[in-house]
Amino acid sequence: MPIPDILRDRLRLPVIGAPMFIVSTPRLVLAQCKAGIVGSFPALNARPVSQLDEWLAQITEELAAFQRANPLAKVAPYAVNQIVHGSNNRLEQDVALCVKHKVPIIITSLRPPAEVVTAVHEYGGIVFHDVINLRHAEKAAAQGVDGIIAVCAGAGGHAGLLSPFALVKQIREVYPGTIILSGAMSSGADVLAARALGADLAYLGTRFIAVEEGNAPDDYKQMLIDSVAEDIVYTSLFSGVNGNYLRGSVTRAGLDPDHLPEAEKTKMNFGTGGNTAAKAWRDIWSAGHSVSGIHSIEAVDALVARMEREYAVARERFSY
Repeated sequence: MPIPDILRDRLRLPVIGAPMFIVSTPRLVLAQCKAGIVGSFPALNARPVSQLDEWLAQITEELAAFQRANPLAKVAPYAVNQIVHGSNNRLEQDVALCVKHKVPIIITSLRPPAEVVTAVHEYGGIVFHDVINLRHAEKAAAQGVDGIIAVCAGAGGHAGLLSPFALVKQIREVYPGTIILSGAMSSGADVLAARALGADLAYLGTRFIAVEEGNAPDDYKQMLIDSVAEDIVYTSLFSGVNGNYLRGSVTRAGLDPDHLPEAEKTKMNFGTGGNTAAKAWRDIWSAGHSVSGIHSIEAVDALVARMEREYAVARERFSY
């Protein structure tokens, strides 16, 4: 299975920490990369735009210094998520800053990212694109992306409804590049299962909210620990795109999680760094079905070390 050269021999585990609105900041990204997995953040987390320039410089310089001080360590590259949507009036500026700093990996969401792919390939970076079905995967492949992220049932945030058994297989039949699997994973054994399904890398978001370095309120992290998969609500109300959210946060906001209206997709707006209902992004908390495997708040390095052991144990268990 294909692993991009930029990642070869630089990963402790075949894992990408997914970019999460508000939660992912340089502190989390740096901890993930130093622990040997790809760390990422949405460009729109940095506000104003000038802060993105500062963040990219900080991450680039600190990772380089850490690698020099630890020459034998596997230090992963980092990624920046770009929302490729007409309402994102920062896209051109944000991409220009990523080009300036030669960000190793760009993760694109929503519209097929032709112009982003061209800009990133010019300096030697790579582009991974989120999809929830085969049609979206085929469009992304036609744009020349280097990897396709299959966002399957149970993923946190904007997610699809297809089983990974179906979607990964369908994408592999039409796409020879890197496939990254997203959806309900929280352990090293889950990561091995993703590889067994045919994915090259696993994409974990929710599990990295409940870490010491995650920029989430303590009660958000505690709600992850207290929740099970059945506590996840799938709705388009809060962003215009279907996604998964914690039932407890929906209830606390005074809404009935079992009777939520559908939002109009045409009202999606990423113009100022988030949806127009900005309060919803703060008060309604995203999470996936992987809450079923979250039982504590750990430091990133401890979590990755545990996942590495789980991965090895699971592989040994099936080595016959």
